[in-house]
Amino acid sequence: MELRRVVVTGIGTINPLGHNVEEYFQNLEAGVSSAAPITNFDASKFKVRFACEVKNYDWSRYFDRREVRKYDRFAQFAVIAATEAVDDANLGDDVNRRRCGVVFSSGVGGIETYFNECMDYAKGGELPRFSPFFVPRMIADLSAGHIAMKYGFMGPNYTVTSACASSNHAIIDALNLIRLGKADVIIAGGAEAPVMQAGVGGFSSMQALSTRNDDPEHASRPFDRDRDGFVIGEGAGALVLEEYEHAVKRGAKIYCEVVGGGMSADAYHMTAPHPEGEGAILSMEEALSDAQMQPSDIDYINVHGTSTPLGDIAELKALEAVFGRDLKRISISSTKSMTGHLLGATAAIEALACIMAITRGVIPPTINVENLDPEIDPELDLTLGVARRRKVRAALSNTFGFGGHNSTVIFRSIAE
Repeated sequence: MELRRVVVTGIGTINPLGHNVEEYFQNLEAGVSSAAPITNFDASKFKVRFACEVKNYDWSRYFDRREVRKYDRFAQFAVIAATEAVDDANLGDDVNRRRCGVVFSSGVGGIETYFNECMDYAKGGELPRFSPFFVPRMIADLSAGHIAMKYGFMGPNYTVTSACASSNHAIIDALNLIRLGKADVIIAGGAEAPVMQAGVGGFSSMQALSTRNDDPEHASRPFDRDRDGFVIGEGAGALVLEEYEHAVKRGAKIYCEVVGGGMSADAYHMTAPHPEGEGAILSMEEALSDAQMQPSDIDYINVHGTSTPLGDIAELKALEAVFGRDLKRISISSTKSMTGHLLGATAAIEALACIMAITRGVIPPTINVENLDPEIDPELDLTLGVARRRKVRAALSNTFGFGGHNSTVIFRSIAE
């Protein structure tokens, strides 16, 4: 069976670096840090008091008061990003909505709704008074559901949850559904809103977060000798994936082609990566095989690069094992140094960074590296400090999650 080709025809986002794609791309190229003191709640008693929040977010710009009651914050972000992507793709009445689907993702879903309802229960003398919107706002699959309901998309519709690998898994599922003829168009991506008491407190208790409260702007520092954890973030990213001939027939703008995806498990530890990156190696090898590409075909790698002591080194070991001598000519960067870590949404906005690299010839930088970790080969091109211009034929994006989930997606220039 010959698999159908899949391209990206629309993109959208709301994240700590911008309320839309253009703002995001401009700030990525400029090397802007989005980390700042938390404003979503009073964090004065918390060990970690900063995060990468969506700046100046006002839900009333997007929803009316009656409508917004249905949405947890993460679902608001999902709908906003998807709306920009659908508009960008110019999906009009000429598309068959029975052949359009949504595969979205989230790591923790409506955690804020769950937390608030439980707090209200405790404060109310444990009387069983819960909002009728409690469950619909909380469950992660409603992000996909709300997007489908807005546009009447009746094709495959579900949410993927695999911690920080979730968005890549959603993109891979969407890729394969279209390849196999199960749909012509799928909105894929992820949304997350964990910057609240339980999210920040929970990750902090695991000692997963940076504690640089005195200098949050420079806290996310992948590959730096003094990195001390990731910076939690929020937001969403969305991509319109479409069958190539379908896109051409309707005259759609095409950003790039999605050519391969790889998935694996470390089968090692609940939260720590395999020290030699064995699962990451398998994920990247599977993606290259799926794309029918060689390591020499890749020009840019957007690494998982969370700024954790264990994870950054393990991933670079995996890259060296897969790419060998080719690795030193490949541009590498961790955009989490600017956006923070959006958990289940992180791969979606990093997919957009790969698309920026391919379509604009701009490699986003890795910022905040003051002292390169001595375990890292100084000859690697980590795009330190400043964005770089170069032609990118193909870009590879890694995201890995708690539970040992590994995922890799490859995007290629449509001209290649």
